[in-house]
Amino acid sequence: MASPDWLTEGFETNRGRLRAVAYRMLGSLTEADDAVQEAWLRVARADASEVDNLSAWLTTIVARVCLNALRSRNARREEPLDVHVPDPVITRADEPNPEDQALLADSVGLALQVVLETLTPAERLAFVLHDTFGLPFEEIAPMVDRSPAAARQLASRARRRVRGADVHSPDRDVVRQREVVDAFFAAAHGGDFDALVAVLDPDVVSRIDAGAGALIPSGVLHGAATVARQTLAIASIAAPKHPVLVNGAAGVVITLGGQPVAVMGFTVSGGKVVEINSIVDPDRIRRLDLSVLDD
Repeated sequence: MASPDWLTEGFETNRGRLRAVAYRMLGSLTEADDAVQEAWLRVARADASEVDNLSAWLTTIVARVCLNALRSRNARREEPLDVHVPDPVITRADEPNPEDQALLADSVGLALQVVLETLTPAERLAFVLHDTFGLPFEEIAPMVDRSPAAARQLASRARRRVRGADVHSPDRDVVRQREVVDAFFAAAHGGDFDALVAVLDPDVVSRIDAGAGALIPSGVLHGAATVARQTLAIASIAAPKHPVLVNGAAGVVITLGGQPVAVMGFTVSGGKVVEINSIVDPDRIRRLDLSVLDD
């Protein structure tokens, strides 16, 4: 059996990657941390003496834990959630720390996480492990009890869903993203409908996850005029805002009386806001890591 010290060191070296896999799979930072811990318990009991590729082996273990968690989640959920925005990764507005950078590597932002929520557990595993983390289908197939060819089909179906959802990659220049987001709020607080529409893509999507205790309802709005009207209707209560990065892209945390009440992630592509994902669910807000506001 492999040395416990060797396994412990190898696991800690790969912890950032394993947490990133779990986050892509589960869309929840808390559940991702639980999955990594469960994976470690399995690793500690396993015989790793014949493991040639430790990183791939550990990835397989955490992926199996996540697959079971997704299947259990779907079995418990009697009705699909109307609107669900996955847990955002909230970091400093200037630069993520190294741990957050590992978590966000190869991500196209919160918009992709939203689409991943619509996939079946098997599709999500095949897509995440192959398209994001480069595992071959020969290693993915046993996890979903399918042949490599069938696992390839799972990833292909997931890929079509992602393409069909028209997920935009954010503009690379975060400073420019921030300028567009600042223009959005300036227009909103100034009550300038035309200026607000001007910073929105004509097909912009605004998604609000409000849970059960928020002042505004959950919902998905489409189109610049519709999103602008809704934004102006609630702009009077949206003070003050704190610039942050949400999954590596420009975003804000909104506070009232010094308490966080909303997290908004913006996808800015082609110099326009193409998607807004907001969490205003008080219970969700309380569970998010917002320590960045203390910096």
